[in-house]
Amino acid sequence: MKNIKYLLSFVLLAFVVFSCSEDDDTSDYANQIAAPKNVSALVTVTQDNTGLVTLTPLGEGVVSFKINYGDGSDLSDDLSPGESTEHTYEEGTYQAIIVATGLNGKTTSVTQPVIVSFQAPQNLVVTIENDAAISKQVNVLATADFATSYEVDFGEAGSTPIMSNIDETISFTYQEAGTYTITITAFSAAVETTSYSEEFEVTAILQPLQAAPAQPARAEGDVISIYSGAYINIAGTDFFPNWGQATTYAEIDIVGNPVIQYANLNYQGIQYGETIDASAMEFLHIDVWTTDNNQMELYPISIATGEQQVTLDLVGNQWNSFNIPLSDFTDQGLSIADLHQFKFVGSGTVFIDNLYYYRAASGVVTSMIQDFEGTPPVFTTFGNIADTQVVANPDPTGINTSANVAQLTKTAASEVWAGTFFETATPIDLASYGKINVKTWSPIAGAIVKLKLENADSSIVYEVDVNSTVTNQWENLLYDFSSAPTADYVRIVIFFDFGNAGDGSNYYYDDIELVNNSGSTTPLEFQDFEGAPPTFTTFGNIADTQVVSNPNPTGINITANVAQLTKTAGSEVWAGSYFEVATALDFSNYSKISVKTWSPNAGVIIKLKLENADSSIVYEVDLNNITANAWEELVYDFSGAPTADYVRVVMFFDFDNPGDDSVYYFDEFALTN
Repeated sequence: MKNIKYLLSFVLLAFVVFSCSEDDDTSDYANQIAAPKNVSALVTVTQDNTGLVTLTPLGEGVVSFKINYGDGSDLSDDLSPGESTEHTYEEGTYQAIIVATGLNGKTTSVTQPVIVSFQAPQNLVVTIENDAAISKQVNVLATADFATSYEVDFGEAGSTPIMSNIDETISFTYQEAGTYTITITAFSAAVETTSYSEEFEVTAILQPLQAAPAQPARAEGDVISIYSGAYINIAGTDFFPNWGQATTYAEIDIVGNPVIQYANLNYQGIQYGETIDASAMEFLHIDVWTTDNNQMELYPISIATGEQQVTLDLVGNQWNSFNIPLSDFTDQGLSIADLHQFKFVGSGTVFIDNLYYYRAASGVVTSMIQDFEGTPPVFTTFGNIADTQVVANPDPTGINTSANVAQLTKTAASEVWAGTFFETATPIDLASYGKINVKTWSPIAGAIVKLKLENADSSIVYEVDVNSTVTNQWENLLYDFSSAPTADYVRIVIFFDFGNAGDGSNYYYDDIELVNNSGSTTPLEFQDFEGAPPTFTTFGNIADTQVVSNPNPTGINITANVAQLTKTAGSEVWAGSYFEVATALDFSNYSKISVKTWSPNAGVIIKLKLENADSSIVYEVDLNNITANAWEELVYDFSGAPTADYVRVVMFFDFDNPGDDSVYYFDEFALTN
């Protein structure tokens, strides 16, 4: 099927990016580029009996076209994608040949009929059909004797008629279902045209035609499934409890895969077959399909703390997949240790599949993929790049002061597609994270920095382009891989100044890191007191700080161990305690610290202070707690802190008041945004 409305997508596609293989020889790397494909030409003829024909060649992976007009005349000049050529024919039928040349010189040739008739089109036959797979899409096919091309006016207000070659299908997607007047006009080289009109009912597809995306394999201990064919579900769950709702329920089959259908949705509950403890889980996954609902609220419900919600933004006529951090709920005070129900609030009809809690699998890369500080990876270069290596950071300023970075030299005269790759020991966790952040340094702004992922045999690949925006300084480039097909990606490929030949410029990159779909790095916990306890240092006449069993494992904190600070009677107003972390806190990617605290009194100042190793650089933030005798989470904003390697974490409770033997607790320090 060919359609002139897609012309621009063909015009812009000048290069084809190809899979890398570790054992490729760079000398024949270019030969792996496929020859141009989907080559054709749009043929239009003036309706003035002159025989003047315009040919616009189309194709993918094309650098240039040349056309043999098929009438014995000279070939056309070379045509760039998007260019047209005009040629005057005598009346008759010709076989034009379109030759498309790709980046590496490979060619594809196709024959395109050219009919030049000074008779009006005759015997016009039109087929109009609703597309079987795409909602509100209509496909039109027209044939006629003596016709060269035809045009379709689909009758929707504001739309533009679409033209194509005769005997080729034209497709159009309507904004709304309904009845429209569709007019087809066939053209030959004659002044006269032939037209046909029909009142046609455009229909919407009201349920998914494809199953929800396949889910990754997960260990049984890494998932708690409510409804999914991929995992073991909680037995006895009621998906249609009588809560007095107007919603109706059905389970339907989509290509052999059962899904839940909630129609006439106002609100709807799910009663678990048993109460679950999701404290060890990290995310909630759900797949939703709808045609008439752009938002839906989702509420996990706790026995102890009730319900909290997030709002899901939905795109119609496709599966919407969400991986929601459970912190989105616990930050609102929801306990996830005693979950027993879900509630949905929305409208219209929704289809639901793959509803489950999960955590990142062990043995999978989850946050930092490569920072080049340890054993360097094995780099493979291609396209005549001389070398990629780990070097000392040539510009340890701004957002990147780390010691080591990767250097790629795009050798003079290297190919426009030249680049390098390395492999990870375990697959990259795109199920939990949808984006990848890379720190880059480029001598030019506006250069395409392409990042590509491949599985082990390069049978599944996905690539994203981002342009550099600054010169001669470090910047973060964020790549969205949320639409990448499911695969075990282990190969990371990077291309600098893609589309241009090498000129000897050096490029640098560092800190390749997974980022969640919200665009913020997933909270990074750096002390939860569950392993070997840190060494506490107290000051101001505080007797002791130690790790103890959680005295109140309820609400947002049901962990086993916490830190206890007793503000001894008579201790100073500034008395406190600190511990140190093994590596400096990452304020390049995070700006805040969350801490769970417990205080016998509300409204006290709880100060959090950070120091570098010799205390020459410090920064502190004060917050007042709001509850007494219950766990609450305080989030401290360190975005204004001066750049430093902060390794000392200092806590003060009831700052500015002397000690009175009150006991305070704190737990679960995490970097966040």
